[in-house]
Amino acid sequence: MFRGLVGRLAESARSAPDSVLSKIPLRSSLVVTRKHESSHGPQEDMPVDMENPYKKEKMSCILCQMKIDPDYKNVRLLSQFVSPYTGRIYGRHITGLCKNKQERVVKEIVKSQSAGFMPVTIKELEFMEDPKLYNPARPLRNHDY
Repeated sequence: MFRGLVGRLAESARSAPDSVLSKIPLRSSLVVTRKHESSHGPQEDMPVDMENPYKKEKMSCILCQMKIDPDYKNVRLLSQFVSPYTGRIYGRHITGLCKNKQERVVKEIVKSQSAGFMPVTIKELEFMEDPKLYNPARPLRNHDY
């Protein structure tokens, strides 16, 4: 519709006398500049470099962030990765650990339990009030069960 209106104005301006031309604002140059580069230069309409706002933050292992190396004698740390009711070791999808640290934590928990530092079936009561490193009820990614 806009191009048709401009076209009609341009045709009427060509056929009209000079006195009418001064009263009719011609915007045919506006249409031409929209088809071609703007008069301000090609740099003004270039895309702006910015990060993707929809990109999810990369998950990082809490033990790698804090540079903590799990040890079988550190029962307080290892008990964070054990269920308080069954004594089962939580998986990576719940703890959010990287593969290397998860394997290391499992190995150190088994070593601590066999050495007698940690109970096998339940969590010690003195560690029940420790702050949680993750929420077992809301795993980081889906799982089969």
